[in-house]
Amino acid sequence: GWLDQILPRAVDVLMSIPSLIFALVLLTIFGSSITSLIVIIALLDSTRVFRLSRAVGLNVAVMEYVEVARLRGEGPKWIIAKEILPNVMPPLVAEFGLRFCFVFLTVAALSFLGVGIQPPTADWGSMVRENATLITYGDVTPLLPAGAIALLTVSVNFVVDWFLHATSGLRDEK
Repeated sequence: GWLDQILPRAVDVLMSIPSLIFALVLLTIFGSSITSLIVIIALLDSTRVFRLSRAVGLNVAVMEYVEVARLRGEGPKWIIAKEILPNVMPPLVAEFGLRFCFVFLTVAALSFLGVGIQPPTADWGSMVRENATLITYGDVTPLLPAGAIALLTVSVNFVVDWFLHATSGLRDEK
């Protein structure tokens, strides 16, 4: 319908603007409070989740088992809950893992640039910024928060991979 035509165009407009620059502009306008940071990053990341959810949902909605459920007389809520949702969850869970990591990287980048989380609240990006000059003296202190970000990213992806494997129904052969 008309909503299905308008929403993707609005998402396309938001996705055409580079995320970091858009976040910088919005944080400059609305201030760099934690609330505005959360809302801005949620708005920017929701565009990617919307595109993936819509694409996967449309692909599953035309499958034969969904049509069989319609022909059996099942209602739209039942079809969504029992046929479509279980089949779109794996790609959405994988996307959640990626988005989670990108949110941390975005917050760290914005804090490194001075418009993210403000002191005295601790943040890995601001820790790197405050200690960046120590790299010229051979000190590894600025690399520790960067390493923490990398470790968090790898850990979250391991957990997401484990969850996807555990819920896939596949069993390890011995």
